[in-house]
Amino acid sequence: MGTWDIGPFDNDTAADFSYRVDEAPEEKKAEVLRTAFREVLETGDGFLDSDLAVEAIASAALLAAQCPGGTPVTSYGPKEPLPPLPVDLRPQAIAALDRVLTGESELLELWEESDGDAWKAGVLKLRGVLAGS
Repeated sequence: MGTWDIGPFDNDTAADFSYRVDEAPEEKKAEVLRTAFREVLETGDGFLDSDLAVEAIASAALLAAQCPGGTPVTSYGPKEPLPPLPVDLRPQAIAALDRVLTGESELLELWEESDGDAWKAGVLKLRGVLAGS
């Protein structure tokens, strides 16, 4: 995975994911995000691949951008604006972010090897926006 910074779209996997979001018909864009959250949550306590985690974080960033206090996704994110996303995605996004930050998470392990405190703080900030805190 090529990573150049700590942001949700500052890596090759998330940048590629943004193309998938752009290519989805407008009425299916929320489902692309929902699938990313579901794939992370379906790992349970098992090993969580970094690519799945990256896509869930990118999805959470897109969802958080539409929440009060959210930050717009600009660089490397989808080129087309997303339609209003369903509020019922927020609990799934929060659960997926919690899963990324616990247990056998390859992405968490990779960031912990390289002093990923700022990355972790960014993920927790997304979580806070989604939780409304």
